[in-house]
Amino acid sequence: MADAPSPTPREASLARRTAETDISLRINLDGSGQSRIDTGIGFFDHMLTLFAKHGLVDLEVTAKGDLHVDFHHTVEDVGIVLGQAVRQALGDKVGLVRYGCAYLPMDETLTRVVVDLSGRAFVEYRAPRQADMIGAAFSFQLVEEFIRAFAHNLAANVHVEILYGRDSHHMAEAIFKGLARALDQATRLDPRVSGVPSTKDLL
Repeated sequence: MADAPSPTPREASLARRTAETDISLRINLDGSGQSRIDTGIGFFDHMLTLFAKHGLVDLEVTAKGDLHVDFHHTVEDVGIVLGQAVRQALGDKVGLVRYGCAYLPMDETLTRVVVDLSGRAFVEYRAPRQADMIGAAFSFQLVEEFIRAFAHNLAANVHVEILYGRDSHHMAEAIFKGLARALDQATRLDPRVSGVPSTKDLL
């Protein structure tokens, strides 16, 4: 009896260079949570590292940005490239679970993140509009910028809600971990799924 064919690796490598940022990224959706992250922004590196760890993806990111201006361009552009890379790695989406949901506690914070790999970009983001800086320079508002860039370039519905919380670091961390867990669910393959999980036969 012939051996069953090996599954196609769900990987992608992308690079994006603009006048503001220079980004190289590689992802393996079927990894084990290994990562090598260097964006020049310590807190953002921490968030991407735990995104890989808790989402069980292998992720390498190198980013050089105009950090002397602020962190916005680097955070947003990494979101763009990561969304594009996940979309490419998903391929034709045959056998995909498609949906994922995670409730993520982080001390006093509880966050809900829901993902639908629908092929349609939409973000519903509900979090405090006024939140303390994280450390000396990382604005909590950058988390929303990342989520929007990621979702629109993945072409996914992403709903994020801080159900309650106070500490900006905890809220940001719960969002990234929740996104990782929800995405891990949504990107799984289910042998019971015939074709793509849509009555349209297209995602």
